[in-house]
Amino acid sequence: MAANNVANNIGKEQILEIAKSEMEYRVELFNRLTKICFDKCIEKRYKESELNMGENSCIDRCVSKYWQATNLVGQLLGSSRPPM
Repeated sequence: MAANNVANNIGKEQILEIAKSEMEYRVELFNRLTKICFDKCIEKRYKESELNMGENSCIDRCVSKYWQATNLVGQLLGSSRPPM
């Protein structure tokens, strides 16, 4: 019975490590996406406190293209997750 508990603990630890790794990956992917689209779409001099229509459209297109490209590369590499 004790061996079974040890096996369960190892399994739980591995699951937690995988979940932690996946969360870190997703945060890094989101941060990369945010930086790329912000640098591309937002003017360096802020004129208004909210995004204008052009900036909103640019960000929408940028995010869409980013996801399409990363998913395509992921499929070409045979991975279930897109590369960074």
